[in-house]
Amino acid sequence: MRNIILWAIVSYFIGSLPTGYVVTKLFHKDADGKRDGLDIRTIGSGAMGATNVGRAMGPVWSWFTAIVDMLKGAFALLLAAHIAPAEEQQTIMAISAFAVVLGHIFPVWLKFKGGKGVATAYGTLFFIWPYNSFAVILLSGAVWFIVRRVTRYVSLASMLSLVASSIFFAMLDAPTIFTGLAAGLALLVIISHRENIARMIKGTENKYKRKGE
Repeated sequence: MRNIILWAIVSYFIGSLPTGYVVTKLFHKDADGKRDGLDIRTIGSGAMGATNVGRAMGPVWSWFTAIVDMLKGAFALLLAAHIAPAEEQQTIMAISAFAVVLGHIFPVWLKFKGGKGVATAYGTLFFIWPYNSFAVILLSGAVWFIVRRVTRYVSLASMLSLVASSIFFAMLDAPTIFTGLAAGLALLVIISHRENIARMIKGTENKYKRKGE
């Protein structure tokens, strides 16, 4: 139990690194090309994820933010997998994966208001059950692409793709704790998107813009 609690705390703090917030604070430039210390939470959707960073700074920084957020999840998970005792490995990996996403969504440094957790969740799920989880994430990514293409809602695509991941884990007869983890992460991400859901219901949610629009 002590190992589980320790890894939950370590993973939470790894996840709580606010990538999008740091990126815009350090590198965003105003119209005159001067760094202005922009707080990403004051523009667009108010989120710190790659989508909102993209609105502020363009696609390169959006991809950078997404990749770092994914690596946070992967790092916490792989660290736990490498060090955890064999008899507790699956449990500690699942707890670490959940905690790192929790830290991303509710970072202590920013009064528990963080990102949406999508990239970090993908980073953990990708490595949770090699090589089967690689296939799960590829399939989930396909769901994300199709939903975004049809509806043009990035938020809806993110939520449904993670819900799909838990179904794919179950279909592949994954260890119960990994299927439960995927379902738990999907629920966390849905909770983090509650404002997006409200805007979709009202018809005011931002849609993905295709080139030329």
